[in-house]
Amino acid sequence: MSGKIIVCDNGTGFVKAGFAGDKFPTTTFPSVMGRPMLRAEQSMDTSIKLKDIMIGDEAAAARSMLQMSYPMENGIVRNWDDMLLMWDYTFREKLGVTDTTDAKILLTEPPLNPKKNREKMMEVMFEHFQFEGAHVSIQAVLTLYAQGLLTGVVVDSGDGVTHIVPVYEGYALPHQTKRLDIAGRDITRYLIKLMTLRGYAFNRTADFETVRQMKEKLCYVAYDLPLEQKLATETTVLVEQYTLPDGRVIKIGQERYEAPEALFQPHLVDVDSVGIAEVLFNAINACAVDNRPDLYKHILLSGGTTMYPGLSSRLEKEMRQLYLERVLKGDTSRMRKFKIKVEDPPGRKHAVFVGGAVLAESMKNNPVFWLKRSDWQEKGVRILDELKM
Repeated sequence: MSGKIIVCDNGTGFVKAGFAGDKFPTTTFPSVMGRPMLRAEQSMDTSIKLKDIMIGDEAAAARSMLQMSYPMENGIVRNWDDMLLMWDYTFREKLGVTDTTDAKILLTEPPLNPKKNREKMMEVMFEHFQFEGAHVSIQAVLTLYAQGLLTGVVVDSGDGVTHIVPVYEGYALPHQTKRLDIAGRDITRYLIKLMTLRGYAFNRTADFETVRQMKEKLCYVAYDLPLEQKLATETTVLVEQYTLPDGRVIKIGQERYEAPEALFQPHLVDVDSVGIAEVLFNAINACAVDNRPDLYKHILLSGGTTMYPGLSSRLEKEMRQLYLERVLKGDTSRMRKFKIKVEDPPGRKHAVFVGGAVLAESMKNNPVFWLKRSDWQEKGVRILDELKM
């Protein structure tokens, strides 16, 4: 396996991993660990062989018998021991790289990630896995690379956190980057709450996975909220049936648009913030005035939570309203000349990985790009400051 370059995008919800130059991740699996419960409340499924620690798809499949835990919360590693096990599983089991001493790795991190988090990540890569070289890239910048752009605003919403990152000429602008603590996991929790109000009982950690799958299949963003509310109260067109893993069939109606509405109205999930459109508007308007038109033209969606049908058109509509009211003071004639475009590329679920694979391939022989194991052994964590990493 000499000289392999691994690209690993560790999300709060999913790990996407593969190799430099790949068009798709070799493996995508849930960032979840499962440990057998002492007393499983369901009849034991004998077809599943339980191990002391189960990771990813294995854990998801046996979730009714496991205590589930997530090593990452809001894009930040909370449990390093579990994270190490997950990386080990990724490299050895999923990618088939058993010897990492002559391999390099490109890792991703969210913007505004604590420095300690990056230092610890590098320490694990060099001291435990003994990688020859490593590099950490900011996710939003990789999303733009995947689209062949250097300038734009990335609205990156995954399972743990939503970031709005203006990028100019390939550099993320940290002071203008905004964070919204609502993402996929919060919408799933909110959907559980809404379904509970409908009379269904969801409680165990295992049900969380079930509701997440239902959310991905049936939820959407309302373009015209009053119209959807009218349809929900006066007709049954929104009602869909969904079969649970245990065979029960449940009905879901207005909850399909009510759950993702939390992105636009954070107070619904008790988050004290303006909605995603206003956060985006504020981020662009915090940038230099000459750069704003380019940013408004290239608003790029990225991450699994941007996959809802209707999200891009609703976001574009709200951005236009905000621009008209706050910048043009209601002058509709000037609005016609101004371009606001929200792009939702079809591969946006894996855009960060694809951008990372492109970057790693183009930089594979560039010695300045990679932090070397020998430098780390000599200087330790100080090297990150010297290289401004």
